[in-house]
Amino acid sequence: MTEVRHFLDLDRIPGDVLRRILDLAAACKRGEALGGAPLAGRSLAMIFEKPSTRTRVSFEVAIAQLGGSAVVLTPTEMQIGRGETIADTARVLSRYVHAVMMRTNDPEKLAELARHATIPVINGLTDRSHPCQLMADVMTFEELKGPIAGRTVAWTGDGNNMTLTWAQAAARFGFALRIASPPELALPEDELAWAREEGANIFTTTNPAEAAEGADCVVTDTWVSMGDAQAERRQRLLDPYRVDEALMRRAEDDAIFLHCLPAHREEEVSTGVMDGPQSAVWDEAENRLHAQKAILAWCMGAVPA
Repeated sequence: MTEVRHFLDLDRIPGDVLRRILDLAAACKRGEALGGAPLAGRSLAMIFEKPSTRTRVSFEVAIAQLGGSAVVLTPTEMQIGRGETIADTARVLSRYVHAVMMRTNDPEKLAELARHATIPVINGLTDRSHPCQLMADVMTFEELKGPIAGRTVAWTGDGNNMTLTWAQAAARFGFALRIASPPELALPEDELAWAREEGANIFTTTNPAEAAEGADCVVTDTWVSMGDAQAERRQRLLDPYRVDEALMRRAEDDAIFLHCLPAHREEEVSTGVMDGPQSAVWDEAENRLHAQKAILAWCMGAVPA
């Protein structure tokens, strides 16, 4: 029996496979790959326990462009919202569709879905990681600045799911990562352990200027998620970590700015940076479509392992 190709986290997939997926994504964007309808007759179930704009639209358009179709599911529309287990949901969906994408708070729900599904499961985001976004981010960097290996990326802000996924990417793609976070919101060192054991060059600091100095790319993310009871405290702690024009001047002159969106202007990023010449956020958002076409094709076996 062929092994199921899940796309759960970057640390679960070898670097050479991730590189082939990225190369395929770039070819998809150029219109040079996956001609015709390689996923004709295939279907993707998309489970959204968290709201989404980019994830929903990019996956739904991606599967359609590859010749397949998508079914959108939310807890209020599923028996999972009325007590059916994740395991049973996985078993049922495996009989109906060819892959499942899940966007959820709880990474254990995603893991349980993958354990019991006989079809590929794709991580559309959890509170722990966001690997599809990172594939689009690396793709964007390399479009604009060439190979990311040996370059320097600066993260400033909360130690969150994006921070961890950037650390995993540093190990897989060979770039240096500098992380600037307030001590109270820093990513725990044990979360960085895997990447460091894999040889990733990761430097942590509480000083965003130190992280950004000479960097090729500066990245941040939203400070406060929907319904966060600690919003005011987080705002106070993270205010010095805003990416503004002064911080971007610390980076290389041709450095780019990335943000997975949605952005809260004048909170984690100034409008001047967001709309400025170094911002690549719209290319980054577009590249979710192309990266996910490649991920879908790989997961569903339309391309070699």
